Amino acid sequence: MYLLTFSGFETVTYMLEGAFAHQDFSGHKGVIRTGDVQWMTAGRGIVHSEMPVGEGVNKGLQLWINLSSKDKMIEPNYQELPSEDIVRAEKDGVEVRVIAGESMGVRSPVYPRTPTMYLDFILQPGAQFAQPVPESYNAFVYIVEGEGVFGTYKSKPVSAHHCLVLGRGDGLNVWNMSSGVLRFALIGGQPINEPVVQYGPFVMNTQAEIEKTFEDYQLCKNGFEMAKYWRSQQ
Repeated sequence: MYLLTFSGFETVTYMLEGAFAHQDFSGHKGVIRTGDVQWMTAGRGIVHSEMPVGEGVNKGLQLWINLSSKDKMIEPNYQELPSEDIVRAEKDGVEVRVIAGESMGVRSPVYPRTPTMYLDFILQPGAQFAQPVPESYNAFVYIVEGEGVFGTYKSKPVSAHHCLVLGRGDGLNVWNMSSGVLRFALIGGQPINEPVVQYGPFVMNTQAEIEKTFEDYQLCKNGFEMAKYWRSQQ
């Protein structure tokens, strides 16, 4: 079991294989399985546990999204997005699952507090695709499976488990010239032009805010009251 304390940001967990269970001190609990998404807003602070479910491999992607100063102290929240509720589109050998944002004319119903795009692409051999990215966004690609050519047609192929950072306003052009499937996540978001101070899983704007949050956690006050008595049942 992993017992974790977060404050000041959101986490998005996307299960690629297997399953894990979640519980937190606000009473939220659930199990996400292959293809499901968990969107957890830590806000002013949350203590939670994560535990693999069943035998075999458990594999997924977890994204941390910063919250602006006006949202740092909101109440924590937890929501699940089952695989069957994730909108998707398919054309000319390209399939996309839209976790957040928009692609191929379909839009996710999820509206993060920090504007975010989160797209899961699968390209069959020989397929190619161009995905626009809002000019103001920072964005990157993480290759989950296979090998692809990103950027220009003459670029060097990049293989699984590599990360590519896109230039601001470039958008994405990709070709699958291999004989196997190419799968990758395209993730981007609106930059928050504020100071960032991090201490472990606490993310605030100033050192004073970090120290206050850590003190609140240790003394179980100002949002951490339930941490004093809560125990995970996993």
